[in-house]
Amino acid sequence: MELLPKIDIHVHAVPEVLVRRGRGDGYPLPAEVRAIYDAYGIEKGVLLPDGCYPEGSSDICSPREARAMVRDWPETFGWWFAPLSCAAGGNSPDTDLSWYLQQYRDAGARGVGEISENRYFDDPMMLNLFRHCEACGMPVLFHIGRLGGDYGIVDDLGLPRLEKVLGMFPGLKFLGHSQKFWAEIGQTDEASRDGYPAGKVIPGRVPELMRKYPNLCGDLSAGSGYNAVTRDPGFGWAFLEEFQDRLYFGTDICAPCNMHSDMMKLSAFLDDAVQRGKISYAAYEKISRGNALDLLER
Repeated sequence: MELLPKIDIHVHAVPEVLVRRGRGDGYPLPAEVRAIYDAYGIEKGVLLPDGCYPEGSSDICSPREARAMVRDWPETFGWWFAPLSCAAGGNSPDTDLSWYLQQYRDAGARGVGEISENRYFDDPMMLNLFRHCEACGMPVLFHIGRLGGDYGIVDDLGLPRLEKVLGMFPGLKFLGHSQKFWAEIGQTDEASRDGYPAGKVIPGRVPELMRKYPNLCGDLSAGSGYNAVTRDPGFGWAFLEEFQDRLYFGTDICAPCNMHSDMMKLSAFLDDAVQRGKISYAAYEKISRGNALDLLER
């Protein structure tokens, strides 16, 4: 059985570290990402700049830098997303954001994200961004957070606001990410949705919403995505099989030390699952790389 090199839907990097975090590190350099990829069987990734989203960041990667890294390191970064803020231009819910999105698309951007602005999903400004992303055919990758003292689009327990926008924009692909998204693969509460719930999964809102809304997809990156499908392996294998057309392998590499993070074990988990017959080879291929290539090379 051929084990496949992965396509990473979610990676961060900078061409040079300008400002380090309080713990002493910064975003990884392209060569550091390449070293991590080589260690875990990853072919290349989607670079997510954050030039418009300083929340939680000490340094940023601009869209101009992301585009240049894709050009200069094509064996490591195959694609990039645009970091368009809903406040771009006129800081108004009536701003023509398609004006910016079309320029980003013409420059090579394949989507928008990682969207992490600290506004509610159904804030008029966010609805305007989603409306224009749908019109321009630009999928969005989002991070969910709490309002204030956090970063990410804001939703309540049970993801009611996400459900609202999924219904409003059926032609827009939403790639879900972060603890507050993946904790809801099972039944959860206000405390556990902030972290990495353990133990057997009693199905929660994420599978329910994915069954109801075909435009909801899953970014399996970070500790949150890895934990979601491995905490209860039997449930995880069934989830991967059921939603094989809408799940994307990812890492969320954002520092050189991620070489040793649990989230990097997702590649081996998928390899093991297919080798043991826990998931089909079709599901394995789609999640490992096929879905990403369909999204990015369309």
